[in-house]
Amino acid sequence: QLQLVESGGGLVQPGGSLRLSCAATGSPLNYYAVAWFRQAPGKEREGLACITRDGDSPNYQDSAEDRFSISRDNAKNTVYLRMDDLKLEDTATYYCAARTTVSSTWCSKMRTLFNSWGQGTQVTVSS
Repeated sequence: QLQLVESGGGLVQPGGSLRLSCAATGSPLNYYAVAWFRQAPGKEREGLACITRDGDSPNYQDSAEDRFSISRDNAKNTVYLRMDDLKLEDTATYYCAARTTVSSTWCSKMRTLFNSWGQGTQVTVSS
């Protein structure tokens, strides 16, 4: 059974950068499309970016496209989210999620389509 563990969160100043990691165990991650989500206190969980099994077609939420970059290393069973120019409003718990898919070119940022989730990593942007 696939298990996901996020890491790389922390406290960062506005304008700073972080790279989050989503490490998978229990199953080869190359069978899965993966997405990153975040949830701020009092808000719904929102999809930020997704990446296909082959990693060739990342897709971003409009607000994330300029500053965030999703990538994957299937040899390391890991997906990353690089976040640059972080803003106060980026403060949230960040989650990765995976869904097995036959298609190598499918991914989604819809929360309800994913059934494997990590426990989350906290990102706090503060001066």
